[in-house]
Amino acid sequence: MESNKKNSIKQIANNKKAYHDYFILEKFECGIELFGTEVKSIRSGSCSIKESFCRVDKKEVYVENMHINPYERGNIFNKDPYRTRKLLLHKKEILKIELELKNQGITLIPLSVYFKGSKVKLEIGLCKGKKLYDKRETSKKKEMDKKADYASKKLVKSK
Repeated sequence: MESNKKNSIKQIANNKKAYHDYFILEKFECGIELFGTEVKSIRSGSCSIKESFCRVDKKEVYVENMHINPYERGNIFNKDPYRTRKLLLHKKEILKIELELKNQGITLIPLSVYFKGSKVKLEIGLCKGKKLYDKRETSKKKEMDKKADYASKKLVKSK
């Protein structure tokens, strides 16, 4: 029972726009350097990563524009909601990311924020931008899958 609590995942924020606008080439799970009031605010679900992005600077990875609402009972301990936050990754992963980012059109984007046990984790992805025709193709495929799913459910009900 104890190990179940350590591995439980509770989704806080998801970047649906990233999945729509980019091809996700590779995903990484990392920790975030946060203050106590920020963790409490995230626990209450006050976090947004829609317009955020990541950058590598001096062998360290940072997330920019990630919005965490100030904790309502945090008074003087609250930090700037849009401050730059350091991401916690292994050195090998940082070097791999840095090498990939040198390729044309590759960006590093936060995909989701979640609790893994009691730790706040951020899933980041190496992404390549989609062209307009790619987005259309993706939406057509999604629509076809929806119709097929609906048809199969209808067929099962009729039996």
